[in-house]
Amino acid sequence: MKKRDSIKTISVTDQILLKQVELSDAQDIFDTINTQRAYLGKWLPFVAVSLSIENTVFFIDKMLEDTQENYIFVIHYDGVFAGLIGFKGNDKQNKRIEIGYWLSESYQKKGIVTQSVKSMCQFAFEELRINRIQIRCAVGNEPSKKIPQRLGFTLEGVERDGELLTGGIYTDLEVYSKLKTD
Repeated sequence: MKKRDSIKTISVTDQILLKQVELSDAQDIFDTINTQRAYLGKWLPFVAVSLSIENTVFFIDKMLEDTQENYIFVIHYDGVFAGLIGFKGNDKQNKRIEIGYWLSESYQKKGIVTQSVKSMCQFAFEELRINRIQIRCAVGNEPSKKIPQRLGFTLEGVERDGELLTGGIYTDLEVYSKLKTD
């Protein structure tokens, strides 16, 4: 496992702090998944295979191993774990990246993810010199797709059968993007 020199944090608001994920976050992540399987599992296929703390530790360890530029953050709301947000599919050559996120049910409808995505976009454009940010949301996942809509992302179209959900069911994904020049 690669060690980071320092943990990156992004202060979003007085209540919201993003902190790069560490192995010490595994228990909070697993406990949230484990106690909200039905809620989170509807749209997040990894919930079905996150059956033990060891699965979560493996996921985090893999994230830390894969790259020195691992930008997966835990979301803390008033100092308490609320969810995850991060970049995936970093295409350095074309300076584009995708943002993914999930939030515990009890923290919904507080603007946490919207504000966190806004801060992640600023970080990507200003510090990482990204040109294009993409968000893909399942067509039926209304709360998730309201986030890019609120933040002025452009709906580019629908990726048919873009993600395989639990139970072997494919779902279409709405693809949203934002450019540095937007």
